[in-house]
Amino acid sequence: MPDVIKVRKGLDIPLPGAAAAKVDAADGILSYAVQPVDYVGFEPRLLVREGDSVQAGSPLLCDKGDDRLVLASPVCGTVRRIVRGDRRRLLAVEVERGSTETPDGLDKPAPSDLSDLTALRRRLQATGLWASIVQRPFGIIAPPDSHPKAVFVSCCDSAPLAASCDITLRGREAEFRRGIEALAALADAPLHLALRRGQALAALDGMPPKVKVHYMEGPHPAGNVGTLMAAVAPLNKGETAWAVDPQDVACIGRWLITGRYAPERVVAVCGPAAQQPQYYRVTAGACVASLLSPHLPATCATPRIIAGNVLTGRQISVDGFLPARTSELTLLPEGDRYDFLGWLRPGFRKYSFSRTFLSGLLPRCWQRRMTARSPRRVPLFDTGCHGGVRPLVFGEPFDRVFPLDIYPMELVKAAVVGDVERLERLGIYEVEPEDLALCEFVDPSKTEIQTLIRTALELCRKEAG
Repeated sequence: MPDVIKVRKGLDIPLPGAAAAKVDAADGILSYAVQPVDYVGFEPRLLVREGDSVQAGSPLLCDKGDDRLVLASPVCGTVRRIVRGDRRRLLAVEVERGSTETPDGLDKPAPSDLSDLTALRRRLQATGLWASIVQRPFGIIAPPDSHPKAVFVSCCDSAPLAASCDITLRGREAEFRRGIEALAALADAPLHLALRRGQALAALDGMPPKVKVHYMEGPHPAGNVGTLMAAVAPLNKGETAWAVDPQDVACIGRWLITGRYAPERVVAVCGPAAQQPQYYRVTAGACVASLLSPHLPATCATPRIIAGNVLTGRQISVDGFLPARTSELTLLPEGDRYDFLGWLRPGFRKYSFSRTFLSGLLPRCWQRRMTARSPRRVPLFDTGCHGGVRPLVFGEPFDRVFPLDIYPMELVKAAVVGDVERLERLGIYEVEPEDLALCEFVDPSKTEIQTLIRTALELCRKEAG
């Protein structure tokens, strides 16, 4: 019987523009890219040159510290360009898709291969699928020889406008189940699967005995891996865990079933600035230009394009590429519009967590009723910060949106000064930047908390060797 984990602290941001439950195939995309910046701690070494022919699953990059960690080409084609930035930092390897697909030449793993875990690990690493396994703490690619305390898969993303797993995994249930079986066998540890009540995946049967299903209830960040991990298997110093995106689990399962490396993703194009938002089925690393063109507004400036959700995603250009582990593209209006004496207005359409505007004083039922009656009452969200950086002030907003048994303000202060011992005592190994994204959203000081936490985690990783 699945246990129920209730999250009482958090915040569901009423962001309009959810994607309709319609999935179209994105055909005709020719440009793809593998971007090392998508992988924390990965130091890339080039394995190809411009003009080289590659197949789907062919290694393009390997890690300087461990050449068993590779990033593979998502499609068959030709290496079109190697993109470098400042100080020749490697930013991306672009691949132009060929007119014909050829097999990747990898042996099809038989079901009995799950008993030979060493060989299975080597094959996953050779195809680049191992890069989808994230180690907690630090958020890095799991070391090839790691043995985690537990594995976590969250199928109930609670971030604003998050893609629904019932849509992204529709028709891929067998592949998802096979991927779960493989991860549970590889880790030889409990696998914790987070769901919401009523999800289609809750009806899956035939799961291995090591799989433990949990129903998550409550506002965001109820769907974060960090919230699940803190509730069922908190990490202590020296312990590690794996976290895998549900669509990556299905990709592993497809490879085990068919023997083909096919990193397919279903991506939601959504957001307040998106016209007729919907889902698309694409290959990982695809150029997003053709996905976005039908949804960009024609009467105003180009909105900001965020790969991921509005809390943790990163900005990309109109002709950018889909980052790894990304299931949504959010279009948000630029915050370049200013209201004269805006702080004196009642602010019916301005979202306010601290009830600075009248919209924050109205009961939620009234807000929903006003929004339903008049689209002009829909809260306005854009990229504006409404002020500059201020000194770090003490207050209670963090405690209202942070459900973990950690002192968030003390953790942020320790991250500012880089005190490793204090960070460890405060529980830095239990969190990732996404776990404090809401704290950054409600912070009256407008501190870039996620950047501070990432820097602190990198400092702790270097200290640990």
